[in-house]
Amino acid sequence: MAAVALHATVGSALAAGGAARNDLQVLLAHTLGVSRTQLLANPSAAVSPAHLAQFEGARVRLQAGEPLPYLIGEWEFYGASFAVSPAVLIPRPETELLVEHALRLMREGARVADVGTGSGCIAVALALHNQTIALTASDISADALQVARANAQRHAVAARIQFAHAHLLHGLGSFDLICANPPYLTTQEAAQLAVGRHEPRGALDGGADGLQLIAELLATAPGHLAAGGAICLELGAAQKTAVLGLAAAAFPAARLQVVPDLAGHARLLVVQHPL
Repeated sequence: MAAVALHATVGSALAAGGAARNDLQVLLAHTLGVSRTQLLANPSAAVSPAHLAQFEGARVRLQAGEPLPYLIGEWEFYGASFAVSPAVLIPRPETELLVEHALRLMREGARVADVGTGSGCIAVALALHNQTIALTASDISADALQVARANAQRHAVAARIQFAHAHLLHGLGSFDLICANPPYLTTQEAAQLAVGRHEPRGALDGGADGLQLIAELLATAPGHLAAGGAICLELGAAQKTAVLGLAAAAFPAARLQVVPDLAGHARLLVVQHPL
């Protein structure tokens, strides 16, 4: 082992394998403080014993199932890099659909709520792409709010986001747009799926039918949505009919739409409240 450590290169470190090659490349690039492009362009570059030990330790954790974003402490979402920790869900590409629609629906100077903000990726992405809006980001987890605040500071939008330690919309005001990626797995799914072993259970578990938090949010939303406002809410692929029913009960005069993701699965509920 000592001889290997003294003469390790980028190529030999990656050749050890044990996990998906792309993930190993990202992990080693992070360990060495270089871009993945720089890493791949220099396969014969030396890797110090200290860096090799750090990489090997992380590789073992990766192989055991620990998510790569937690190991490197950040992940990309909507073209920006966000700090992540086990206190928050890892941002996922399908949630970018919510941001895209929210940006289209926002009026100049809109008051926007990001409910269950987690890492803050939705609120920060919206703030980065619209300089006129005022945002409130809520979460019941104080640890998640710390991560969200750090990401707002990281992208220089903290002055435009008010953070609230709150359950859903409780105690908050009125908004022109309400965004949320609530827990929508069933309790059984959250316990059995791999995602539940590492990511925060409270951000995944939507109750026995996966609809507990969605139902509560939609039931309370009429008291917080301004006339002519809108809601963008992420949902599970099998929840379209149930969520449309909940939305129709809460907003009988609203225009309702369920938008599919790139895989064709129901992914986003859009509620447009009449003036």
